[in-house]
Amino acid sequence: MFSLQRLLGHDTKFFELFAQSIEEAKESVKSLKLIIQNKAGNDELTKLANARQRNKQIAVEVKTLLCKTFVTGFDREDLEDLANSLYKIPKTIEKFAERYNVARNSVQQLDFSRHASLIEEMLNILEEMLIALKKEDSAKLMELNQNLHKVEVKGDELLKELVCELYSGKYDPLKVLILKDLYETLEKVMDRCRSAGNVMYRILLKYS
Repeated sequence: MFSLQRLLGHDTKFFELFAQSIEEAKESVKSLKLIIQNKAGNDELTKLANARQRNKQIAVEVKTLLCKTFVTGFDREDLEDLANSLYKIPKTIEKFAERYNVARNSVQQLDFSRHASLIEEMLNILEEMLIALKKEDSAKLMELNQNLHKVEVKGDELLKELVCELYSGKYDPLKVLILKDLYETLEKVMDRCRSAGNVMYRILLKYS
């Protein structure tokens, strides 16, 4: 495998920025958990907005660094795609929180904890994948990518289960629309995590 460190000019700044981005996403999940447990006020929405803004700034820093760094034989698009994928995680979590807050009276008795746990698990895997990529540990990264896929499948199965419940006639039509939107937004968060993992795996395949 070509040395990623050599391709990045021996500069670990990219990895540091990606690690910061994942950490901001994990902080977003902490706020998400408080919100769906109805233990949060407007301050948690502010925290989510701040995490999203910080992650956006990280994505900008990655693009700026790409403009200043000569990367031989390495696709700049991969690094930019990874930055964008990671940015979209807290962005989509914030979108869910805003919608949840608007519909709180209708949905606060429902359980979204399984979604939050799956998202948290995916972010932990992404964190490990980034470490494996930095260490050029292809076997570990491939294993983690498979684990990420398994969690994504759990998310798909959860969405299918909940949609079936929505169509059972248990809820009134307005509540069905609200819940379907919220469930699908959380599914998008998991898709964002999967996209970030796909980019790291793509880098592995190109340089292995």
